[in-house]
Amino acid sequence: MPVSQSEINAVLWRACDTFRGVVDPSDYKNYVLVMLFLKYISDVWKDHKAEIEKRYPNNEEMVKRQLKRERFQLPHDSSYYFLYERRNADNIGELIDMALEAIEEANNPKLNGVFRKISFNSENLGSTKDRNRRLKALLEDFSDPKLDLRPTVINEDIIGNAYMYMIERFAADSGKKGGEFYTPTCVSILLAKLLSPDEGSRICDPACGSCSLLIRAADEVHDDKGKPSKNYSLYGQESNGATWALGRMNLFLHGKDSADIKWCDTINNPQLLEGDSLMHFDVVVANPPFSLDKWGAERAADDEHKRFTRGIPPKSKGDYAFILHMIETALPQKGRVGVIVPHGVLFRGGSEGKIRRQLLQENMLDAVVGLPENLFFGTGIPAAILIFDRRREAGGSLHKRKDVLFIDASREFAAGKNQNTLTEEHIDKIVATYRKRKAIEKYSAIATPEKIAENDHNLNIPRYVDTFEEEEEIDLKATQAEIERLEKELAQTRTKLNGYLKELGV
Repeated sequence: MPVSQSEINAVLWRACDTFRGVVDPSDYKNYVLVMLFLKYISDVWKDHKAEIEKRYPNNEEMVKRQLKRERFQLPHDSSYYFLYERRNADNIGELIDMALEAIEEANNPKLNGVFRKISFNSENLGSTKDRNRRLKALLEDFSDPKLDLRPTVINEDIIGNAYMYMIERFAADSGKKGGEFYTPTCVSILLAKLLSPDEGSRICDPACGSCSLLIRAADEVHDDKGKPSKNYSLYGQESNGATWALGRMNLFLHGKDSADIKWCDTINNPQLLEGDSLMHFDVVVANPPFSLDKWGAERAADDEHKRFTRGIPPKSKGDYAFILHMIETALPQKGRVGVIVPHGVLFRGGSEGKIRRQLLQENMLDAVVGLPENLFFGTGIPAAILIFDRRREAGGSLHKRKDVLFIDASREFAAGKNQNTLTEEHIDKIVATYRKRKAIEKYSAIATPEKIAENDHNLNIPRYVDTFEEEEEIDLKATQAEIERLEKELAQTRTKLNGYLKELGV
């Protein structure tokens, strides 16, 4: 009987027990996810090798030749099984590090640098004796028969889903710090569907984290018959080296290892360039860090890419720095941008107010979508999605569209124990409302430029979507009668109580 997604997820999460209480979740996630990656490529290699040996029995040379054509190369002494057989070795941490280094070298540039930010021979895992014991336990955890990840045994989608499950669990368990590297699945799906990239699109996430949002955006690319298409190219930038590696592995597991993901500071040192200029994209999506402090405001005036000509965001809040970068990297008169932001972006004044007014006057903003609170890991605050469409600017195909659609989806969610979520029904309603640009009472509204200007270019959603619910009229006569009845009952109860107390001599 095939192993289910939930069974695999449960086995993987149990593997984390090896580190709990000893290593911080923000650190041990890397060890568990790297081991999952190693087990996956080892099982795929084993599976493909067996198939080739069946085709070319007793022809070792031909088998080697065919294996060299595989999507990746796995040196013999780098497989999970080679390491498992040596799980009792005194230098098992060193052996794992050597194996990962060999995998990098054999798959350059696809996996170049992916494992360099992690060492299984690190003192972070304890003294040599404790480290060896933990690594042995980890290797044994992954020997569970349910973790047979061969493509002939298990649907490869399950592997990608398991990896995403693990990343999401780590993000949820790691608090605010963890939430920086993962956008909740429901929000990623919503943003991807709102942007709905066309075939042949260049798609970029300039704050890509573990690349979950990029993967969801790619999943929305379909051909003219509505079938999923692989005709797209993916790009990303991530400033945290460990998270960059995580994203690269995530893309590899999803069969998207041709993506170009740069390890760099998007605002201060963008690396996605064509010559000396910023690369341009059809679709740009991101969930940047909310209100990032010290984002580089002191250098913005001299920005060589001229991203801050509309104004320089405040040094303690980098939200508009990312927004302006995204708009500048969207193809002029064609590209679209979807960005997740805190609500302050909609109404804060000062330099942010000036930038917002300029973007509205340039007719860039297409829609504002308000999301429920408590959707994101590490913060309960509600967020919003801004959709910018450069087809609306002068010369673009939508230049005649001047209004802005506001959607208030803040009250529609499925409540969870620790976190809220958007169901498929909630997502479909938001997407349908956006595509039809439909005004729905107490849910969505279309605002003219004049209306927005009247509000001093404040985009706070309640200014446009009236969700006020009239309270029921109070029947004062009936309420007074109810109060009198309750007071009478209370008096009777007090009399009884005093009687009981008297009998007890109190």
